[in-house]
Amino acid sequence: MKIGVPKEIMPGERRVALVPDAVSGLVKAKNEVLVETGAGAAAYFTDADYQKAGARIIPDAAALYGEADIVVKIHKPVENTALGKHEVDLMREGAVLITFLQPAMNPDLVQRLIARKISGFSLDALPRITRAQAMDALSSQATVAGYKAVLIAAGAIGKFFPMLTTAAGTIAPARVFVLGAGVAGLQAIATARRLGAVVFAYDVRPAVKEQVESLGAKFLMVELADKDTQDKGGYAKELSEESHKREMEFLARNITGMDVVIATAAIPGKRAPLLITRAMVAAMKPGSVIVDLAAETGGNCELTQAGREVVANGVTIFGPVNLPSAMPTHASQMFSKNITNLVMLMVAKDGKLALNFNDEIIKGTCVTHEGRSMRG
Repeated sequence: MKIGVPKEIMPGERRVALVPDAVSGLVKAKNEVLVETGAGAAAYFTDADYQKAGARIIPDAAALYGEADIVVKIHKPVENTALGKHEVDLMREGAVLITFLQPAMNPDLVQRLIARKISGFSLDALPRITRAQAMDALSSQATVAGYKAVLIAAGAIGKFFPMLTTAAGTIAPARVFVLGAGVAGLQAIATARRLGAVVFAYDVRPAVKEQVESLGAKFLMVELADKDTQDKGGYAKELSEESHKREMEFLARNITGMDVVIATAAIPGKRAPLLITRAMVAAMKPGSVIVDLAAETGGNCELTQAGREVVANGVTIFGPVNLPSAMPTHASQMFSKNITNLVMLMVAKDGKLALNFNDEIIKGTCVTHEGRSMRG
């Protein structure tokens, strides 16, 4: 199979879907890897690195898309203004596309894939089963975001994170509150603890208490009216009105004394839950920092503005978007490992495409195939 790696054209994106180490493995497995000129440059992988790994460098996007049997991308296809064509329309009819499609939010894109008979596989639809963990790009990129969020906060707050005993006296450690104990939240907890902060965490799912405490944080709990707060995949469910009211009262009491709040709460396919109100921000100490990782889906904080830094009542609120791109080298390496494992599931030992729709992973991630929707 010819596996194509185009240069990402989304503004600000620095990652690449496959790194040179992954190319070597795919080539050994009887695949040909095509890499667009400069595709890995922003992540510090040169064309020479790819050539050494066995890839063939393609000079432009149109040529790459037109030749590739499988296209692997970080971002969903968009309009290529330089070529005056949508990236889907550049693809060979009947080709395979693997990326984050978010089909529920992008119905027009799904229809475009159907029209081109593209077999579209969406990484955000990967089943939450043990066998799929090595392909879970959502989790790998959330790990990067959780880590980076704490560094943003540490760089912005006017305090040390750790307790320090100096000739000038003892400095108390920063108090960090992490909202949401998914992959990003757990990584944020671990990073804040490594920096020496006192860390607290909250999640609607009591089942994560043990994970939070294993990282050295204190798990704060509130009695909710809902008894079942997570779905079969382990994700948090949307709360009832009564439970959300109790949750907000609880958060209002606890956020006030924190120096840093890292907000990571999300509900798959829906707007991020509002957890930090304008009034809560006003009650925080001046100089405090909020990093809202849910900014791209509406934000956990009422004052969050996606892609911007806002100051309200002396509190700085960051609404970062595409945070994994801020660490392109390791984010690309992790994504590349995920995508390679998924590609290898689709390709037979003789190097030919073998889509087994009886496989839970193939079936679960497939959005379009042979000119029709696979979503019922």
